[in-house]
Formats: sequence, structure tokens, C-alpha cells
Amino acid sequence: MGNRRNFLNVVLLGAASAAAAGARAQAKPVELTESDPVAMALGYKIDATKVDKAKYPKYVAGEACAGCQLFAGKPTDAMAPCAAFANKLVSGKGWCNAWVKRP
Repeated sequence: MGNRRNFLNVVLLGAASAAAAGARAQAKPVELTESDPVAMALGYKIDATKVDKAKYPKYVAGEACAGCQLFAGKPTDAMAPCAAFANKLVSGKGWCNAWVKRP
């Protein structure tokens, strides 16, 4: 009886783990906000024209997330996941200090 009980526990735990992993995989990405701690640390702005050029001298007018190597969407996408922000959705018109020109 002990072996059967152990087997059932293992099967049930495995099924529960698989269901939880599936739910996490299907969760929709969350839109990044400017108040997010990582966004604040990297100077993320939803609208690149609002970047504080004195604070972020690296910024060049015309740079935007859609033209960044870390932007996981097409350059025409309004929003897409970003590798700099744990794949949270960023605005294609946004900008942050991690910006790197697409090749």
C-alpha cells in the first residue's frame, strides 16, 4: 500500500507542477510602466521624445525601442517584449539607457 501511495503522490505532484508551468507559459506579458524599479533605473520612457537628455546624454533624437536590438518585435510593432525588462512589453516609441541599434 505504501508503494501505491508514493506512486500516486509523485504522479499528482508531477501533474500539478506541469499544470502550473503551463499556466505560467500562457500568461500574457505585462506592459512595462515608467514607475517600475528597473524601468526607473534604466531611464525608460514610453515616449522617447520625453527622455531627459541632461540625465541620459547617450540618447540621440530618433532612437526608439522599435529600432533597438533588445526589442523582440518587428520595427513596426507598437509594443513588444524587451530583453532588458524580463520580456515585459515596451512601447515601440519608447527608449531606455540599454538601447542598442539593431544590426
